Amino acid sequence: MYRLTQSHAGPLTQLSEDENLFYSTVRQFAEETIAPHVRAMDEEQKMAPAIVQKIFELGLMGIEVPEAYGGAAGNFFDAVLAIEAISTVDPAVAVLVDVHNTLVVNALRRWASDEQKRTWLPRLAADTIGAYALSEAGSGSDAFALQTRAEATPAGYRLNGRKLWISNAREAGLFIVFATIDPTAGYRGITAFVVEQGTPGLSVGRKEDKLGIRASSTCELILDNCEVPSANVLGEAGKGYKIAIETLNEGRIGIGAQMLGLAEGAWRHAARYALERKQFGKAIAEFQAVQFTLAQMATDIEAARLLVYNAARLKDAGKPYVKEAAMTKLFASQVAERVASQCVEIYGGNGFVRDYPAEKYYRDAKVGKIYEGTSNMQLMTIAKQVLAKP
Repeated sequence: MYRLTQSHAGPLTQLSEDENLFYSTVRQFAEETIAPHVRAMDEEQKMAPAIVQKIFELGLMGIEVPEAYGGAAGNFFDAVLAIEAISTVDPAVAVLVDVHNTLVVNALRRWASDEQKRTWLPRLAADTIGAYALSEAGSGSDAFALQTRAEATPAGYRLNGRKLWISNAREAGLFIVFATIDPTAGYRGITAFVVEQGTPGLSVGRKEDKLGIRASSTCELILDNCEVPSANVLGEAGKGYKIAIETLNEGRIGIGAQMLGLAEGAWRHAARYALERKQFGKAIAEFQAVQFTLAQMATDIEAARLLVYNAARLKDAGKPYVKEAAMTKLFASQVAERVASQCVEIYGGNGFVRDYPAEKYYRDAKVGKIYEGTSNMQLMTIAKQVLAKP
């Protein structure tokens, strides 16, 4: 007869004492330090340098960097918690932390040589922002149709091409750039390079004028006979596609965390407003229709949290998580857009003007269905996974 053993694992969303302390610390930082600058940064389309400096001082740019390189030696779930906490206040600032940690730092941690780690990880943990340059005008969802060329030279490679929609580009001191060393080889010619800001031939072009997350810089990156030494090849030549795929799988969980935090922030504002706003002699939160709307929003948020936390914990446990990451990004982005929209409606006319926070959450939510893999691309990934073993 089989014996059932009781699991000692806690509830999926229950945080350990250390996790709870970390989340609370980041949340407090976001509410006290970031919140007063949110509107100005959005209008000026610029990240406040003082906030970036404080993010580094808190150790939020080296969460998974080993202590030997000046980092916090945390795990991926810690990074997800930081992204979620910041996103409750400003998803634009969270993008800075997300791209830096889940894409740039993790790519270097996994694929860099020991010498490359010694060179770059301490800087990324201390004062240097990272950016991830994959997308081009003709290669968005079709990521490996990129045209940026890397021509071999006696000292290394010469890069030529243009990258588009590069987050953190204006602030970055370090770029992971994907280029092809052999166009005839298809995706097997793609190679990843680490290129430092200030390298001759590398320049940051036009900044996009975006609908949302406006404080986060999204720029064109121009490579014009940019000379990169062989020592700056990340991983192996021709294996850049593998780096891109695996880091973007992790990045999808980060975007899920961003959308989760955004939805939480929008819900909190909506609930507070509903308790304060009076119509027909009582707070609108006393009307059943408003109560039901807030209840459904809260339920959607909790479902998104389960997906985000599960995917992040699977990743840390070394378990397969590709399907769960795609589901996380797909669903959390849907929830964020829906909750932010309902937040605007609860605010009524005030939700449609910039004097109140509702409209910014709504604008910021839309990109969740687009970057780091559109919703259709997530559905394709999920379908492939679930139909492989129906």
